[in-house]
Amino acid sequence: MRRIIGTPREYAWGSHTALREFCEVPVPAGPLAEIWYGAHPAAPSGVENAGSLLSMIDGDPDCYLGADVGQRYDWRLPYLMKLIAPVEPLSLQVHPSRAMAQRRFAEETAAGVALEAPDRLYKDSNHKPELVYALSEFEAMCGFRAPRRAAELLGGLGSGTTDSLLAHLRRSPNAAGVEAAFTELFCVPPAADDLARVAEACALRLEADSPSPRADRMVVLLHSKHPGDPGVLAPLLLNPVSLRPGEAMFVPAGGVHAYFSGLAVELMAASDNVLRAGLTGKHVNAKEMLANVDYVAAPPVRIAPEVTDDELTEVFYAPVDDFQLTVVHLVDVPRPLSGWGPRIVLCVRGHALIRVGEESVMLQAGQAVFLPPGEGAPVVAGEGRLVQASVP
Repeated sequence: MRRIIGTPREYAWGSHTALREFCEVPVPAGPLAEIWYGAHPAAPSGVENAGSLLSMIDGDPDCYLGADVGQRYDWRLPYLMKLIAPVEPLSLQVHPSRAMAQRRFAEETAAGVALEAPDRLYKDSNHKPELVYALSEFEAMCGFRAPRRAAELLGGLGSGTTDSLLAHLRRSPNAAGVEAAFTELFCVPPAADDLARVAEACALRLEADSPSPRADRMVVLLHSKHPGDPGVLAPLLLNPVSLRPGEAMFVPAGGVHAYFSGLAVELMAASDNVLRAGLTGKHVNAKEMLANVDYVAAPPVRIAPEVTDDELTEVFYAPVDDFQLTVVHLVDVPRPLSGWGPRIVLCVRGHALIRVGEESVMLQAGQAVFLPPGEGAPVVAGEGRLVQASVP
């Protein structure tokens, strides 16, 4: 058992208060957006008296991963866990499939594009499906609406852009129409004054009889933050999502999404591949993003946990082989912590005592440990909540 130290990430969209109030660990000043717990080369977690989790695993991968996980995942920890606290909308983005990531990463590397270059699109060769587990009310948009519902929201807004998008959906009320509308929006960007007219029309609808107050509010919000950005119109095409504390959503490869606000745990494949089309000051490449999108309309993938008989343990099984999330609601009575392989256990509320054999560690909110395979069965107790990242 090794205590690990999360790596803070300061991005402009992060909250100045949420993670500082949540974590009982030192964090830097500035807009703190994420804290990473894992061994991704971009920001590996520290290990007390042992460098980083990445260097520790590289030094003895068989010990810290186990032969099965090591061989399956090229001797790398296959997942990355984060705390995330957006207070401003994140970029409109998608993550690639593994096949696309492998091909395009190799092509960019062969072309001599440096990994740290701002226009480098593929930071690694892995896919990045992800699961979001809400710790507070969490707002997002994810996946395409049914074409007829999107057409209803676009109707009557009185702009050349929305009329053109609407024509695509009426002509082909299926994935082909969604692709045509979404592609036009980002490959033939509308004029800034046209976007302003749409935002104004949405604001007026809010005062009258809006077909979707949430979508119209999102358009008005995004226009205030990113005037002139085509992503302002994305809420008219995408599903709005509200997660209550304790609820989870899965975002597959190809799923267009953007997070708006809240506090959550993110668990994902160990990748930093993000393809952006708008709503950001970072590098965007709409063509590459669009090439990775799944255009089939579908509601957000909300995952219901499997719950133990005593209702103290919930397991969220994502439809991927890279990770699964276990949530443990702690009581004073010690209980075994189920799971196998290399695990990261993070305290997200209260305090927790973790014992493996004769060794024990006390965790407060924001503190974590890494559990290598083969060290014995951990036992936990305390008052609060733990989340555990592991391999299925």
